[in-house]
Amino acid sequence: MYKITFILAAFLMLFSACGNQQKQEEPQKPNIVVIYLDDLGYGDVSAYGATEIKTPNFDKLAEGGVRFTTGYASSATCTPSRYALLTGEYPWRNQNAKILPGSAPLIIDTAKITIPKMLKEQGYHTGIVGKWHLGLGSGNVNWNERVAPGPNEVGFDYSFIMAATQDRTPTVFLENGYVVGLSPDDPLYVNYQKNFEGEPTGLDNPGLMKMRWFNGHNNSIHNGIPRIGFQKGGKSAMWVDEDMADDFLTKAKNYVKEHKNEPFFLYYALQQPHVPRTPNARFVGTSGMGPRGDVIIEADWCVGEFIKTLEEEGLLDNTLVIFSSDNGPVVNDGYYDDSVEKLGKHTPWGPLRGGKYSLFEAGTRVPFITYWKGKIQPAVSDAMVSQLDLFSSFAKLVDSDKRGPDSEDLLDVFLGKSQEGRDEIVLEATSRTALRKGNWAMIPPYNGPAVNKMVNIELGNSSEFQLYNLNDDLGQQKNVAAENPEKLKEMVDLFEKLRGDGYKKIEQLELK
Repeated sequence: MYKITFILAAFLMLFSACGNQQKQEEPQKPNIVVIYLDDLGYGDVSAYGATEIKTPNFDKLAEGGVRFTTGYASSATCTPSRYALLTGEYPWRNQNAKILPGSAPLIIDTAKITIPKMLKEQGYHTGIVGKWHLGLGSGNVNWNERVAPGPNEVGFDYSFIMAATQDRTPTVFLENGYVVGLSPDDPLYVNYQKNFEGEPTGLDNPGLMKMRWFNGHNNSIHNGIPRIGFQKGGKSAMWVDEDMADDFLTKAKNYVKEHKNEPFFLYYALQQPHVPRTPNARFVGTSGMGPRGDVIIEADWCVGEFIKTLEEEGLLDNTLVIFSSDNGPVVNDGYYDDSVEKLGKHTPWGPLRGGKYSLFEAGTRVPFITYWKGKIQPAVSDAMVSQLDLFSSFAKLVDSDKRGPDSEDLLDVFLGKSQEGRDEIVLEATSRTALRKGNWAMIPPYNGPAVNKMVNIELGNSSEFQLYNLNDDLGQQKNVAAENPEKLKEMVDLFEKLRGDGYKKIEQLELK
């Protein structure tokens, strides 16, 4: 009896050991990291042709992965692009997906499937660090309690964010819905309609400012910088702008270290080079181009330090990294910071026309890189891809059956195994839309100024249809609509089909 018991116990131990060994040998699902810059242009990265600024850490990703020459954000402004990235849905389908004030309610329906929700279903821990700008709460937010719904309610297990942008109130961080460092003795109040009595503004207190405002950035002053929107109280919770890049980097690195033993998804949304540009003292003067160039250098360093952390933790060969920007560049967009005067020969838009807010290519064609050490072979791809497609491609990667409504599965393209990208995409800029199909770009007629004189950017507005062959004219200098009536009709018909009932104006216009 003793021998039988001993043999049985030994067998069970052996079976258990084999099972554990098999479990240990099962490969962990790949980590996924999206590194998202803010207002970084196609020409702001040396791997994309910039000669006046050096971005060695961005370039390492480009040189070690797939550098897409035709990669798009969905929109030429921030909130819509971020909505599209997380939902896989065109932002023009959601009328609230436009540049939001810091007090706006959440614009992603909490019942909607998102990238983090989909990945959570597949066993991932999910986190966001950095800029959010998709709204918080359900209206009339009380910043002195937990603010919800927000990132945690649309799929993120962990969130460390700023509510909107660096130039908008409230100038505080929120961690999992709570304002960080807030004292109950000094509650925080935010208002976008009127100022609080006795609170100084940039409009009437120039002596309190270290940065001169431009284009309406003249409300509440914090850290010597006037903002959009008003706030009162919450002094212990206010961020220091010059430390923001370090704050976000620290949180992103800590997230990786804390979740390295499980598959994770991290959305690391840097604030650079959006205004106000406030480089840490370590980076002041490093670009020779003023604050805008300096914060690009700072962001490049942050990305390098973050990638170094992945490497030090032994995660680099099991982590898919996506690097991109939410829209094209703008130089002067709220403050006088010498960025125009010191731009020199640098062209943030590269060979493209337009910039942020524009329907021309520079509004939405952005740096777009995929990197996975040992899995993705270095390459340059001309395949047309969109941030919309990350949803369905990530789903394919992790064996999920979920898909984004407008998201295409381009996993093989992102991994460098195929050159067959999108055939067409609808691009958006401040509620206006245009079509890109193959090598052709079509912009329908729109009322409004041809140039936003405040920021000196061509918007793409015209009383006539515009058609460009990007193979021959990447800079969109020659409108060939009149010479190609059949191609124009083909583009307009497809555009109307894709937009459906969402685009009425074009139905009232005749092709010329």
